Amino acid sequence: MRFVVSLLLALLLTACGKEPLYQEQGYVFGTLVEVSVYGAEEPKAKSAVAAVMQEFQRLNDLLHAWKPSSLSELNTALARGESHEVTPELAAMLQEATALSQRSGGTFNPAIGGLVKLWGFQADEFQAALPDERQVAALVAANPQMSDLSFQPTPAGDAVRVSSRNPAVQFDLGGYAKGYALDRAIALLKQQGIHHALVNIGGNVMALGQHGSRPWRVGIQHPRKPAPIATLELRDGEAIGTSGDYQRYFEFGGKRYCHLIDPRTGHPAQGVQAVTILTHGDHAGLLSDAASKPLFLAGAAAWVKAAHTMGLDEAMLIDGDGHVQVTAAMQKRLEFTDKGTVRKSAPQ
Repeated sequence: MRFVVSLLLALLLTACGKEPLYQEQGYVFGTLVEVSVYGAEEPKAKSAVAAVMQEFQRLNDLLHAWKPSSLSELNTALARGESHEVTPELAAMLQEATALSQRSGGTFNPAIGGLVKLWGFQADEFQAALPDERQVAALVAANPQMSDLSFQPTPAGDAVRVSSRNPAVQFDLGGYAKGYALDRAIALLKQQGIHHALVNIGGNVMALGQHGSRPWRVGIQHPRKPAPIATLELRDGEAIGTSGDYQRYFEFGGKRYCHLIDPRTGHPAQGVQAVTILTHGDHAGLLSDAASKPLFLAGAAAWVKAAHTMGLDEAMLIDGDGHVQVTAAMQKRLEFTDKGTVRKSAPQ
């Protein structure tokens, strides 16, 4: 698996060997995670990073879609037509995901876990096989939506009962969890007295403070080459995220099928290699994960309209031929390292 933040990031961070930089890696959410802390004594940095890693594991255990978790228990109940009690935290996540889904016109849709499973992407390894088209069509016709949900707090207020009027609703928060975890990580680091850090969860990256006298610099992975296509400086409170067809995919009959499934067709999106967005402000981490999906699914002809719908000014799309479209605001932030890249300004 290749990540948005490539080896270039590690090289940049270790170039000044005597600087107080503490780094730790782990494997959570089915991907590589890395936390870098600058300017803190090692014991303090180590303790803060440990708290972050523990939080990542807690969220992974809460939100896993196909292994035992609170989310999988909810899925089982909904499939039976039953309601189920969840924690207020999980209920708030689902409500937030519902709002994002409505904002995207339904293209960001964590309720299509059934389709994700049918295509074989709810697994640690993917099989090169196509699903039964009749099953795909049936799930598309069932039209599971986040808006199918109802939430009812329990009298004691310590839980929320979730129900769905549509038994086809099955949650997969793979396009939400990493972003939520980024925001949680930055909040925890601040609580631990850390002022400068960079958190990378499988290519979704968020910055706290800066790297010494300069902003953190990160690389954007080329979707077809083992190198960055561009770099940019990530400022305090900003996050960057990429949806690509090069991380979770299989090939069958000479065609690539990625995990980014269009709920309107029931099939993996085609014609786009990657979309990268830059976010800032409240919930920047969450938006860096969730908001890139509608742009990817919109395709090369309509992605700019989708970006406007999601409130994004800084975005870049690489189409199926490897050509780059970039918004004017994003162009100002990027330094392209692959000089052979064919790029053009995105239509306004």
